Amino acid sequence: MADEAENLVLHYLRRIDAKVDGIDRKVTDLTERVSSLEKQTAAGRVDFADLRADFVRIEHRLDGFEKRLERIERRLDLHDPAVPG
Repeated sequence: MADEAENLVLHYLRRIDAKVDGIDRKVTDLTERVSSLEKQTAAGRVDFADLRADFVRIEHRLDGFEKRLERIERRLDLHDPAVPG
C-alpha cells in the first residue's frame, strides 16, 4: 500500500514537472517575442524621427523656393490679382 502511494505521488510529481517544463518553454518563447517587439518598436521610432527630420529639411527648402519666387515676381513686377498683397 505504501509503495502504491509513493508511485502515485511520483506519477503526479512527474506530471507536474512536465507541465512546469512546458510553461517554462512558453514563457521563454514569449520573452523572446516581446524582446523582438521592443526592438522593432525602437527601430520604428528611429525611422519616424528620421522621417520628421526629412520633412523639416523639405519644408526648409520649400520656404527658400517661396522666398526666391517672391523675389523673382517682385523684380519682374508680376503679381496675381486674385492674391492679396
